[in-house]
Amino acid sequence: MNAPQAEATTSPLVAASSTLALVHYLDLQGVLDLPTVERITGFRRNELTDPDLRIPAENHYRLWEHAELATGDPAVGLHAGQVIDPDRMGLVGHVFFNCDTLGEAVTQYVRLHRLINESVTLSFEQAGDQAILTWQADSPGHYCRQDMDRTLAAALCRTRHFIHSSIVAEWAEIAHPEPSYGNEYRRLLGGRIYFGSGTTRLAFDSRHLGHPIPHRNPYVYSAVLKQVNSLLARLQGRRTFGRKIRRLISRQMATERIDADTLAKQCHMSRQTLYRRLKKEGLGFHELVEEVRMDKALRYVAADHYALGEIAFLLGFSELSAFSRAFKRWTGMAPAQYRARHQSNESGETSE
Repeated sequence: MNAPQAEATTSPLVAASSTLALVHYLDLQGVLDLPTVERITGFRRNELTDPDLRIPAENHYRLWEHAELATGDPAVGLHAGQVIDPDRMGLVGHVFFNCDTLGEAVTQYVRLHRLINESVTLSFEQAGDQAILTWQADSPGHYCRQDMDRTLAAALCRTRHFIHSSIVAEWAEIAHPEPSYGNEYRRLLGGRIYFGSGTTRLAFDSRHLGHPIPHRNPYVYSAVLKQVNSLLARLQGRRTFGRKIRRLISRQMATERIDADTLAKQCHMSRQTLYRRLKKEGLGFHELVEEVRMDKALRYVAADHYALGEIAFLLGFSELSAFSRAFKRWTGMAPAQYRARHQSNESGETSE
């Protein structure tokens, strides 16, 4: 199989960088059986280095099953996720760790998550003084315990390493039942753990959203973000129905309240059919509305073409204060602060 064939499939895809990281981990453990790995993934090892390559999620998950057998380690996902290697991070990782703050990084992580794994939906919310990330597989067949373990471990370990060492989970809900290595989650995450929850959620103190990211490079951020936005546009192009709904949401955002019933009528279908069509493409309606609103907010505020009050109106907020609260929830900073930082970065680039 080659890259064009992988892109042509209708099954959900996973970034090849994630698969390559697992191959590297198996190599480090001295258990890499390259012919078996290439048979499972459908790609040669050198092909997995292509930053644009994406492989079927089913192949990626079968490789995790092989990894557990090859290492004899049921907690292989947790252990692989604790390996910190900046040179082996994917494009989204480089965007994440070159943002201004953890809040902005989380916003971009959620927005770009489909580039990492199409079979899992990631959402973010703030509830009181807690920030909560939620991972939801689009079907039971696309839930992989080892891959979810690796996702949780990598998210926390990389954040501690690159941003702030004191960050711990307030609590976590794990979709799968408690495995034999349940105590390892508690040691790694730091908070209360609830297994068998159906979805995976990770909560941390929202004050961490304001943490600046040390050693960020605005030039790397700008270059890599252009590349991942191009990838995201191609990915969205594969989902023709979702793309149509995205356009309708964007067009109606400033003129009327966005709701599923209204959009369903415009598409001459029921709300249930709308939900079902979106789910088939790995999308959720409410997450899509939030994604469109957040994406437009980041672009409008950074561009400095509109006053903040005008942006609030364009995005369908009743007043500026409501927009400011939502923007701070997305990025960890106020819109004016985000605009000032972005303009400062651009001035720095221009002066070079």
